[in-house]
Amino acid sequence: MYPFLRMFKELARARRMPPLGLFDTHVSHHLCWPWDLDPWVELNNGRTLTLYDLGRLPLGSRTGIHRHLIANGWGMTVAGSSVRYRKRVTVFSRITTYSRCLGWDERFLYMEQSMWRGAHCTSQALIRSAIVSKAGIVPPSEMAKAAGVPVDSPALPDWVRAWIAAEATRPWPPAR
Repeated sequence: MYPFLRMFKELARARRMPPLGLFDTHVSHHLCWPWDLDPWVELNNGRTLTLYDLGRLPLGSRTGIHRHLIANGWGMTVAGSSVRYRKRVTVFSRITTYSRCLGWDERFLYMEQSMWRGAHCTSQALIRSAIVSKAGIVPPSEMAKAAGVPVDSPALPDWVRAWIAAEATRPWPPAR
């Protein structure tokens, strides 16, 4: 089940924090609970993505993106992700998540997130999000215009552009 109580706590906490610029980093702190574990007694990969949600949602609140989504009747959905797992997270580990927007292309917004246990990075995620309306995908430049920032994205890092190019070669729909 989705951790709604944790989500509401993170959003309430974000409301008490100072606003962020669109490309600033939101820092959140989490605890790995027993119900976050997989059969190998470490943070479940699905729950890792959920904890990343709990970093992106406050990021959207603090940068004002959520306000513009609501005002325009838009939503936001994850349209792709790539996660690199490197260190185990075990029960009652304290983890810190860093979440930031990297930029956008003509269709998607790209965010980088990383999870840390002390000085060690446990995982890193690249999230591709789509801004959606009843008419379909909204170009991120429209969100930028609504937010009063330049409509042209900063240059995406090479590794992000390489991932976008690799995703473009992936067949869709996949073979059965």
